Amino acid sequence: MTARGTSPQHQGSAVGRRLRGLREARGLTLSELARAAGVGKATLSGLENGTRDPRLETLYAIAAALDVPMSALTLDRGAPASAAAPMRGAAVVSTLLEVFEEPAATYELFTLRIVAGVEQVSPAHPAGVTEHLTVFRGRARVGPVGASLSAGPGEYVSWAADIPHFYAAVGAEEVAAALLIRTPRG
Repeated sequence: MTARGTSPQHQGSAVGRRLRGLREARGLTLSELARAAGVGKATLSGLENGTRDPRLETLYAIAAALDVPMSALTLDRGAPASAAAPMRGAAVVSTLLEVFEEPAATYELFTLRIVAGVEQVSPAHPAGVTEHLTVFRGRARVGPVGASLSAGPGEYVSWAADIPHFYAAVGAEEVAAALLIRTPRG
């Protein structure tokens, strides 16, 4: 079980169910979505069938291809954010705290841990998406690939996330932060 009460196996099957529903609602085949997301068809099939562990980088690529916020894959519509399990990437562990729906945009608020010694590249999100990071502990190097930003305790940075971007801890200390992702609607 994870800290939020969802076993990794159950988490994967729930993500897979949501993923299949979104893909089918858009009339996409596995091959079409895999190509659009830049992930292997076998990976996508494994995610849908709950036999592959969902990774943060892969889910962001799929969410971008489906033009939905990440929470559409990790949380049932109308469910409280506390029902979402933490998601892991190469360097980042993110836990959804809240989803705010407004007419112009969806806001997703996460706690973020960035482990030291690893850099994680996130694929481009849909057009107009921005990320806003506030650091509580450690020093982070984040932002667009090739145009990094740095923030330490009590500092805030933001960037356009509709291009590839990355997360890394500077030094040996893990980073503790809050991340707000703003996804504009239609």
